[in-house]
Amino acid sequence: MRLIDLSQPVYNECPNCPAHPPVRVELGATHARDGWQLEVMTLASHTGSHVDAPLHKLSSGASLDGLPLDRFVGDALIVDLRDSTPLRPIGADLLRRHVRLPVEDRVVLLATGWGDRRRRTDEWLYRSPFLSTDGAEWLVERRVRGVGIDHYSISGAAEPNNARVHEILLGAGVWIVEDLLFPDEVFSLPQPVKFWSLPVNFRGFSGAFCRPVILIDE
Repeated sequence: MRLIDLSQPVYNECPNCPAHPPVRVELGATHARDGWQLEVMTLASHTGSHVDAPLHKLSSGASLDGLPLDRFVGDALIVDLRDSTPLRPIGADLLRRHVRLPVEDRVVLLATGWGDRRRRTDEWLYRSPFLSTDGAEWLVERRVRGVGIDHYSISGAAEPNNARVHEILLGAGVWIVEDLLFPDEVFSLPQPVKFWSLPVNFRGFSGAFCRPVILIDE
């Protein structure tokens, strides 16, 4: 099989949600001084490509380790929204026009093109396309397994939409994967694709880094 990587890299001062601590990476040990190399990182657990568990927004929601690992594996549909302009709402009508296959128990991946714009600009930080509340409700009604997007927030930076969309999805048991990057080749793949997004096993966490990939049988 072949893997297509959908992850964003994490590195010192890499772009991240402006409400979170800046990403800091330092060398805790070096070959010259210690005979080893070791990196020390300071960052939020929702940095880079990561998954959200219900606990992220719901005080009584399940933590990451409370979800079965196989929930993060499944068939996925890539929704090509690369024609998106800043602050485009992704609502039910837009999803109806673009989603051609059944989505029950599948992961819906929203490819807005913002993954290619990942840098500390006003556009990327605050003006991304976003899933709206009626778009989230449409997905929940169709019993999706998970939802992903190529930005640090599925629902954009603005409130109250940001909070409400997370409540709708996570409250229905729909996990979220954020900060993806879609290589051009994925848009020519037959749908659905095999998608894995396994999070790091952090006990009691509301989310964690992951390595999202598409599996291609060859």
